[in-house]
Amino acid sequence: MASTDEIAAESATDWDRVRSGPEFIELKRRLRRFVVPVTAGFLGWYVVFVLLADFAHGFMATKLFGNVNVGLVLGILQFVSTFVITGLYLRYAAKRLDPLAERIRAEHERTSR
Repeated sequence: MASTDEIAAESATDWDRVRSGPEFIELKRRLRRFVVPVTAGFLGWYVVFVLLADFAHGFMATKLFGNVNVGLVLGILQFVSTFVITGLYLRYAAKRLDPLAERIRAEHERTSR
């Protein structure tokens, strides 16, 4: 019977093999290809919102209709953009990440038996 340390060492070796494989490297590249620009875009949008709220009081207070002003609409759009990004990520992951991750997992399970 293998000791806990032996099992851990074998598992670490398996993980090193998987993570250095070309498919895993491609998976990380695909993830970064989506996450980096979307994160930068959202953070930029958020910073613009905060700067407008802090320095453009008159603009943000501009009434659009009734008691709804530009600041309120832009604030709500912050939430909307979060949900849109989540939906885009789910679609991207289902199409470009999950199939590759499944292949990596299946190959790992096949070779580790």
